[in-house]
Amino acid sequence: MASGIKLTSKEMRYIALFQSITGAAVKDCILDDEANRAIFMVKEGDVGMAIGKGGKNIHLLEKMTSKKHEIIEYSEDPAQFIKNALKPAHVTEIRITEKTDGKSIAVVQVKPRDKGIAIGKNGRNAERIRFLAKRYFDIENVSIN
Repeated sequence: MASGIKLTSKEMRYIALFQSITGAAVKDCILDDEANRAIFMVKEGDVGMAIGKGGKNIHLLEKMTSKKHEIIEYSEDPAQFIKNALKPAHVTEIRITEKTDGKSIAVVQVKPRDKGIAIGKNGRNAERIRFLAKRYFDIENVSIN
């Protein structure tokens, strides 16, 4: 994970609440007030624990905070991370290339029927993945095809 990520006290409170209810290990929390959502990055293998049986943990957290909660499984591998962040869209290929100016970009191929899921309403999911790819792997842009 990229160093230098600073959490606000509000984000730390959300992480503490999330961990106490789910038992999952949280690596990061991003509060998106504009979309009224909280995005949690959990340790590999902790997604099921975070969601809870039948989604009970998420429902409880959403009721307590009045925010939509999104959970993404973290991975040290940027391609796997992007794939995890785009779930439930079915990713067929991810190419990460470094341009001549030294900046990295990712080109993601999804099944045509899943393109809408990957991009999201008003491009919200595409924006989220661009933000996260930059935050953790210094990838300048993510293109979804």
